[in-house]
Amino acid sequence: MEKLEEKLGYTFHDRRLLENALTHSSYANENKSKGETSNERLEFLGDSVLGMVVADHLYRTHPDMPEGELTRTRAALVCEDSLVEVAAQLELGQYLKLGRGEDAGGGRKRPSIQADAVEAVIAAVYLDGGIGSARKLITNFILTNNEREQEGAVRDFKTALQELVQRESGRVLSYRLMGESGPDHAKVFSVEVDLNGRPIGAGEGRSKKEAEQNAAKAAMAKLKAEG
Repeated sequence: MEKLEEKLGYTFHDRRLLENALTHSSYANENKSKGETSNERLEFLGDSVLGMVVADHLYRTHPDMPEGELTRTRAALVCEDSLVEVAAQLELGQYLKLGRGEDAGGGRKRPSIQADAVEAVIAAVYLDGGIGSARKLITNFILTNNEREQEGAVRDFKTALQELVQRESGRVLSYRLMGESGPDHAKVFSVEVDLNGRPIGAGEGRSKKEAEQNAAKAAMAKLKAEG
C-alpha cells in the first residue's frame, strides 16, 4: 500500500479507507464473515466528487465555453476510458481485492472494475484528507490530460452533429446499420448517417455506438467542407 500511496502522492491517515476502495464486491461477498464491504458506496461518492471538481475546473478555466461544450468536455474527462488510463498509471490492478472467480476471469484488467476503483480511491482521499486533497489528486491524474480536454468538446460527435444540423429547421438525421463483419468476439459494425434521407457520412466501430460516432464525425467534416 505504501507504493500505491507514493504513486497517488497522498498518505492516508486511515488506510482502511484505501483498502475499502480497492475491495470489489466479489471479494466482499466471499468474505462477509470477516466484515468485508465492497467499494460500491465509495464509488458512488467518488463519481460525484470527480464530476464536481472537473466541472469547477472547466467553469473557471474556460469562461467563454458554452454549456454544451462544457458538458461534453466534462464527459470526456470523467469517462471510463479516462479513468482506465489513470488506473494504468497507478498500476491499480495489482492492488485490487477480487473474489477468486473474478480474479481468475481477468478482473484485474477489466475496464469497468478499474474505473470504479479509481472513483472509489478519489472518494477515499476525499474522506481522509478533504476536498483539497481530492482536487490535487484529480488535477494530477485527470485534469492534466490536455489532449482529452481539448477533444472533449467534439468527443460526442452525434450530439455535435445534431446541434449543427438544427441550426436550420426541417432537417432530420437518421442512422442506419449497413452491416457487420468479423467473428463474434471481434465484430466490426458499419453505420451510415443520413440527413433528410441523403447519406452524409459513414463509419465503422467495434460497437454500433462507436460506428455511429465515427459516422457522425465524418458527416460533420463533410458538412463543414460544403460550407
